[in-house]
Amino acid sequence: MAYIEFKNVCKEYDNKEKKIKILKNVSFNIEKGEFVIITGPSSSEKTSILNILNGNIKLDSGEVLIDNTLINKLSERKLKKYKRENISFLCKDDVLLKNLTIQENIELGALVSKDPLNIDEIIKKIGLTKKKDEFYYNLSLDEQKKVSLAMKIIKNSNVFLADEIIESLELKSKIQILKLLKSLCKKDKKVVIITTNDDSIFPIANKIIKIKNGSLTNMIINKKPRAIGDLKC
Repeated sequence: MAYIEFKNVCKEYDNKEKKIKILKNVSFNIEKGEFVIITGPSSSEKTSILNILNGNIKLDSGEVLIDNTLINKLSERKLKKYKRENISFLCKDDVLLKNLTIQENIELGALVSKDPLNIDEIIKKIGLTKKKDEFYYNLSLDEQKKVSLAMKIIKNSNVFLADEIIESLELKSKIQILKLLKSLCKKDKKVVIITTNDDSIFPIANKIIKIKNGSLTNMIINKKPRAIGDLKC
């Protein structure tokens, strides 16, 4: 049995006089320790898949299992507990607290974890050790993204989800983030799932799930993913 099973998932929304089906019998499996990319045109519902994996969107039909837990059938109380202990989700609109330093923002992420990662090691891996006492308003956009990432990663969750985390980043920042995410998979056997249309990084993923108009159009499996150093960004 796969670590994550996304089985025949359908989701509809009411739009005045008719229902709009945004996901149409989408199915895929993800194994423990895999780095997975979800890609597709704008409005293809990539983000909806992440929200379903995080339990934010209720299904019309289908099942979502994570480590043999049927998350779409959990009660609200049990789902909240499960997410806190097992899933980290970095949304595009996540923001830092302006009146806190880099270290203090990341420490907030550690507070919701029973077994957080070492904060100094995380700050080092995102390349901000010398700036850990800087405040939000002194950070570049790249640095803000890296701190937002660190806030989620420090939870030490089994599943890490991120929506368009590498878009618009400078090459150095992109590589730092990808190295950190890949290390979670290879060293710690976490599942990392990100959305992106940056096809330059597809070769480093274990799987690339292609979505269009709410349907899975293709899934590419890289049996031997390339090292990040081999990327031609």
